[in-house]
Amino acid sequence: EYGDLDITINLSKPEKDPKAIAAAKNAPQAGYPKCMLCRECEGYAGRINFPARQNHRVIPVKINNTDWCFQYSPYVYYNEHCIVFNAKHMPMAINRDTFKKLLDFVGQFPHYFVGSNADLPIVGGSILSHDHFQGGNYTFAMAKAPVEYPLMFAGFEDVSAGILKWPMSVIRLSAENPCRLIELADKILVSWRGYTDESAFIYAETEGEPHNTITPIARKRGDRCELDLVLRNNITTKEHPLGVFHPHAELHHIKKENIGLIEVMGLAVLPARLKTEMAQLKCAITENRDIRDDETLAKHADWVDEIKQKYSDINENNIEEILKDEIGLVFAKVLEHAGVFKRTEDGIAAFKRFAGSVK
Repeated sequence: EYGDLDITINLSKPEKDPKAIAAAKNAPQAGYPKCMLCRECEGYAGRINFPARQNHRVIPVKINNTDWCFQYSPYVYYNEHCIVFNAKHMPMAINRDTFKKLLDFVGQFPHYFVGSNADLPIVGGSILSHDHFQGGNYTFAMAKAPVEYPLMFAGFEDVSAGILKWPMSVIRLSAENPCRLIELADKILVSWRGYTDESAFIYAETEGEPHNTITPIARKRGDRCELDLVLRNNITTKEHPLGVFHPHAELHHIKKENIGLIEVMGLAVLPARLKTEMAQLKCAITENRDIRDDETLAKHADWVDEIKQKYSDINENNIEEILKDEIGLVFAKVLEHAGVFKRTEDGIAAFKRFAGSVK
């Protein structure tokens, strides 16, 4: 339904708890370097709790007349995966200047896309303490997604806009003049920050805590500039303590971490434990073993039962492909859970109500 989603397993990073990521944003930074993204990491010898970076190099770049740094990611999730980070150690922020910087970057490097994680816990990336973008020379499934419902914003008739056919809630803006995109994107951001729609369980804030933000992605498409604005909300409830618009508990056996920029665009970055667990599951399923008493695999038991009911013939020759396909379907559900406006008649109507509220 959403095109070909990508799957990767990160063997070099531990699975991060969303609450720990949130706490790290405002924790005092006393070490040197202050974080993994600081420019001081270049050539750093490392220490017990900080990896060595002797062969690490960064390139200074000017973005929107401010000092930033460019490096290639050590994880290489996709082709030419780069990280662009503020030369100063400061927290993530999504604002008008963010749109200026993203569009300035793709103006300088038109063969790259670039995007920013959101600036709030749960819906942000794994590092909230240092302002940074991620980009690269790769076309994600979301970039290929068509506009499903065109939108029109008064005073911006020169800007093409619409709701994407994508599991998350995305407004795509396109125009030849990047300044027009910045103007409209800022209006949408400001409107979304303060937007509440109780019927859709969208609350701008509760008890003074803000919930609404945006994950923005910029790219060039021919002579036109494009901005994808992914609407995010990090509200939590007793039923969903890690987030209502976050993968729900029944999907945590595959993915429980924050749904950041890369996942938003259609690439699942899954925890290292899955490599071992999937190898064990292949044997357990083909041998028809009960895994509910297996301490490691029990969390997958309900999922495995569904798989067994779905496929009449599971054997050693097809089990690996079946598991890959089923992980992909789980990831699609993960993205659907993270979408603030669901792809239902009521959800689309609520999405259009928000778009109509932008002034």
